[in-house]
Amino acid sequence: MNNHFQGQSFLKEIDFTPAELTYLIDFASHLKALKAQHIPHPYLQGKNIALLFEKTSTRTRSAFTVAANDLGAHPEFLGKNDIQFGTKESVVDTAKVLGSMYDGIEFRGFKQATVEDLAQYSGVPVWNGLTDDWHPTQILADFLTLKEHFGHLKGLTLAYVGDGRNNMANSLLVAGAMLGINMAIGAPAALQPDAHVTALAQQYAQAAGSTVVITADPQQAVAQADALYTDVWVSMGEQVDYGARIKQLLPFQINADLLAATGKATTIVMHCLPALHDHQTDLGAKLGEQYQLAAFEITDDVFQSKHSVVFEEAANRMPAIKAVMAATLGDLFIPDSIFA
Repeated sequence: MNNHFQGQSFLKEIDFTPAELTYLIDFASHLKALKAQHIPHPYLQGKNIALLFEKTSTRTRSAFTVAANDLGAHPEFLGKNDIQFGTKESVVDTAKVLGSMYDGIEFRGFKQATVEDLAQYSGVPVWNGLTDDWHPTQILADFLTLKEHFGHLKGLTLAYVGDGRNNMANSLLVAGAMLGINMAIGAPAALQPDAHVTALAQQYAQAAGSTVVITADPQQAVAQADALYTDVWVSMGEQVDYGARIKQLLPFQINADLLAATGKATTIVMHCLPALHDHQTDLGAKLGEQYQLAAFEITDDVFQSKHSVVFEEAANRMPAIKAVMAATLGDLFIPDSIFA
């Protein structure tokens, strides 16, 4: 049986071509429809999947677990206290051991080098559930959400505002450019994407006929945007002066004024979650009281508004991840000719 993706890992967006990313997004939509119709799709029957988590997660762990179960596989969670990365056992040794027991490996953690080594030495497909550099499975869910909402991707304009150097900004910028989405990053000069990430996005945008804008002006960033996207201002594990970071990024907060600055009544608002949009969490309450702010990267009125698709986006993590696992590990007929 010919499966174009068989045995491949998904470590960052550029591991696949624009056509392959498009296929995975459409395949995710198909699998989502099968589940909604209660049609079984056990493409990974009898497979065993290792879920390695250095960083905690609600959506990533849930999505990989449910997706694996739906596909007929058995997922095994291994948290930071269950694995010995860099302390008592090297990543390379761990990769070889896990590859001898599992059919596929998911990794969510800090270093991109870790997931790259797992793929190189395990001998099985490895999927990046998030590193400090890239978040590829989140991007598939984001673009599935965009396609469901607008019916297409090419020609849309997406503006990301906030910390422009984090994994979400990197992945959105590069993958969006690959798929012909006009990408804008609004961030202070000190928090804009690294030059090599911007250059990569510009290269793909030129081939796709889209545009890339990097600006320190939030109004310019969001002009005519079909979608506004933001993320937390301080990434997990990052050590920063919260007060200084808030002062830098408050002009880039998604609020009613910034939403109106798009000039479009149909603009949607996206966030990969979790979000500090109110004081209903310990961190939100602590920071809110300390800095006298009701919300941080996004205000609650916008987060709860008709423009927000954040929970559709969160739900789409599961079919997006399911598509990646099924395509790279399942016994499917996906001919090379589709991508020629």
